[in-house]
Amino acid sequence: MLQVISASRRTDLPRCFPEILAAWLRVGKVKVSNPFNGRERLVELKPEFVHTLVLWSKDYSALLEDVGGLREQLTAYNQIFFHFSITGLGGTLLEPGIIPFEEAVHQFRQLIALAGEPKRVNWRFDPIVFWREGGDIRSNLEVFEKISAAASAAGLCKVTVSLCQWYKKARCRAREYKLYWVTPEVSQTKEIAEQLQAMARKNGMEVMACCTPGFTPFGIKPERCIDGELLTKLHPQKEIAASKKDTGQRPDCGCALSVDIGSYQMACTKGCVYCYANPK
Repeated sequence: MLQVISASRRTDLPRCFPEILAAWLRVGKVKVSNPFNGRERLVELKPEFVHTLVLWSKDYSALLEDVGGLREQLTAYNQIFFHFSITGLGGTLLEPGIIPFEEAVHQFRQLIALAGEPKRVNWRFDPIVFWREGGDIRSNLEVFEKISAAASAAGLCKVTVSLCQWYKKARCRAREYKLYWVTPEVSQTKEIAEQLQAMARKNGMEVMACCTPGFTPFGIKPERCIDGELLTKLHPQKEIAASKKDTGQRPDCGCALSVDIGSYQMACTKGCVYCYANPK
């Protein structure tokens, strides 16, 4: 069975390391270390061994500009799937190195053209963050509807959401920046879910949840960000992708098996305060 390659949950390869990713694809293989035990494995990246190349980024401008020849390298693969995170926090204290959402949304149409199918582009409003500012509690929910309208106009019909999980190192980082984050109460989950769905419906979009089971009772279905059945259906030659659950992911994650070729040592330079992958 052909492999699904993930590039990458561990760092923003398309934005921060486009030349390196392009070089790996050009060579057709890469050595990847297991982040838990350090064991290395050789991963085949030649197109004939790859079912789908799944890319994750908050800014695809380097790819779209063919930095390092990355865009050209993608043309050899049968299927590219783009996860595109636009949270509305770009340029703020929470995402200081990320472009503003007003600029990011213009990439939707370009990615759809490159992927060849709107369903191969997934907008992620991930994570939803709440913080205290002065005497008020703020959230990026304030800009969800605007981004939703832009995504819908480009041809997308679905958005993946999650609530921010403040890992220990992220909490320490937030305190250094004097950012006072807020974790919503369980009782607030219903209100948040209803807000999201109401705003999305205005633009003909469906809301799905990534690793946020608290949304399920309120009508937001769990998402499989790497969905073997969907990738099989979308594949030009209808090659079958693995649909078995990837046990290496979080318990609430529904993703199918894939091979991630990123590394936590390749630290993203964009400085998102809440990021679990940022080692600093």
